[in-house]
Amino acid sequence: MTRFLHAADTAAAQSLAGFVAAHEDLVAFGVEGKFVRRRRLTPGKVAVISGGGAGHEPLHCGFIGAGMLDAACTGHVFTSPTPDQILAAMDETDTGAGCLLVVKNYDGDVMNFEMAAEMAAGRHRIETVIVEDDAAYGPSVRSRGRRGVAGTVVVEKLLGAAAERGDDLAGLKALGEGLSGRVRSMGVALRGVSLPDNGRETFALGPDEMEIGVGIHGEPGLYRTGRAGPEEIVRLLCEPVLAQLSPLAEACPLLIVNGFGGTPPIELHLAHNLTRAFLRPHGIVPARALVGTFVTSLDMAGLSVTLALLTPEEFALWCAPVATPTLVW
Repeated sequence: MTRFLHAADTAAAQSLAGFVAAHEDLVAFGVEGKFVRRRRLTPGKVAVISGGGAGHEPLHCGFIGAGMLDAACTGHVFTSPTPDQILAAMDETDTGAGCLLVVKNYDGDVMNFEMAAEMAAGRHRIETVIVEDDAAYGPSVRSRGRRGVAGTVVVEKLLGAAAERGDDLAGLKALGEGLSGRVRSMGVALRGVSLPDNGRETFALGPDEMEIGVGIHGEPGLYRTGRAGPEEIVRLLCEPVLAQLSPLAEACPLLIVNGFGGTPPIELHLAHNLTRAFLRPHGIVPARALVGTFVTSLDMAGLSVTLALLTPEEFALWCAPVATPTLVW
């Protein structure tokens, strides 16, 4: 596949430079360009920091701003940021209330964020929340347990809003851990990821095949099956999500239909309409929905469905004002 890149090894850095220049009213580079941070920090507020490999844009840098993240660290394509990047972000954004690290459950991310926290011991008060929302639970070369996928947006938004209102580290960690059983996602791919270094697809699908349960690093899914119609695809995504969600009385359902990078808006909104129709007989009517491209896997053709059963207080945090390059309300 032809790409608008000079070279794979410089793509992430060049892209970040363009991103920061496009949103300089909201974000700025941190020291030595190791991370991206809010242009204006709030003294005395817990710093909410996340990050991961490039190739998932707008995650994570697109969610830096008031009501969400204070900083994000980006590695090379599908490669975790290094501990020194994460440490530098903590040093620059901790204004006195400590740092909350939001980490997707992939081995590289977990290891490097843990190393950074150990390096920062004695310099910062730190808590960590691991995001593990993938309903496609199974063997993976990149994680132990459930992977962190599009549900990361829910966790970052709620924790960012809670930090903005002044919650302390202990309260933020409890909030993040409480979401664990009530946010689930499931993805499907109709075409694999073509890697920028060699153009090779991470997995090849025939014209009449699809992969159910894919990750966001181009990992194959739980199983491959024949290409189905949109209604059947929605069923295959939603049934595992519903089966794994912890029930919640007086839940405020939040629905996210997320594109993986190669799926146009017309298809995402069609999938959203079909997902609402599937959920209705199950007694689930989303209180709010988010439809678009938020957690990508480069150019993968496919999408994911995320359902979060939120308490009224958590739902209020989702609805709280946010001003980032990607989310504004």
